[in-house]
Amino acid sequence: MIKIIAVLCSLASPANCHEQIVTTSDFADVSMQSCMMGAPQLAEWMNQHPAERLAGWRCVLGQQTGRGA
Repeated sequence: MIKIIAVLCSLASPANCHEQIVTTSDFADVSMQSCMMGAPQLAEWMNQHPAERLAGWRCVLGQQTGRGA
């Protein structure tokens, strides 16, 4: 399974950033190439989280936990 780990920053406090795994069932069929190019599902996920700005993302294989940015 490919996990997408996003670096998200608060719009209210732009210096307040953190990493979060954004992989959901919508990402089940994401290929590594699609992930690296910015999976369309990532934009949909961001639309559901309007208080945050996407500062970056990375794609990892297998199990991974989020860590502070």
